Amino acid sequence: MQSLMGETPKTALHRYYKSFNPFTHSQSPIKAPLLIRFHLRSSISRFFENCKKKVPGKKGYPRFHKHCRSVEYKQSGWKLSPDNKSITFSDKKGIDLRSRYANGKLKLKGTWDLWRFDKKQIKRVRIVKRADGYYVQFCISVDVNEQLNPVDATIGLDVGLKEFYTDSRGNTEPNPRFYRAGEKRLKFYQRRVSRKKKGKAVGHASRTTNRKKAVNRLGRQHLKISRQRVGEACA
Repeated sequence: MQSLMGETPKTALHRYYKSFNPFTHSQSPIKAPLLIRFHLRSSISRFFENCKKKVPGKKGYPRFHKHCRSVEYKQSGWKLSPDNKSITFSDKKGIDLRSRYANGKLKLKGTWDLWRFDKKQIKRVRIVKRADGYYVQFCISVDVNEQLNPVDATIGLDVGLKEFYTDSRGNTEPNPRFYRAGEKRLKFYQRRVSRKKKGKAVGHASRTTNRKKAVNRLGRQHLKISRQRVGEACA
């Protein structure tokens, strides 16, 4: 199989990833998290396997994700403080080089449930950027032994649009329709984003800042509706 430029897929992919990936250059002091390299290697291997097997249709050409909102680490690249109230990412990338978090240290807010577990039980750490800030997710290896007494009754559930669900006994739960309830605010924030002009010249830095603020307010409203849905489904 030849590419459009007369190169083999292996040569074309190597040139493509080397053009934007700073981790392939020996002069770069930045070290990529292990999982990023793992996902990159697996996507390229999957593409080559599909080409060898001559899979019909698209072969799954790897795509470069420009807007990456999460980074996942294994058991290296991060370190918790002795009191488990802050975490430091030691890959020398920093969350934002222009902020006070450039050293990679974040203060953890919320409930302090980490003290119950040993640090060796933490198998994955993921930092996620959302509209209202950064979040750190911990994947902990715990053995759960829960014994439930069997019951004779069996209930069937039917999830629908008019009603949230209906069981086999005739009980129904009304659909909260969080999106319809917050649609008015979404339209309001969307109109404010549409009115903001993109600043292209150097003298319009404030115009770009105002647009980013409007986009962030719109994102917060979408995040609020998403959390309402999750809270209702898991309640």
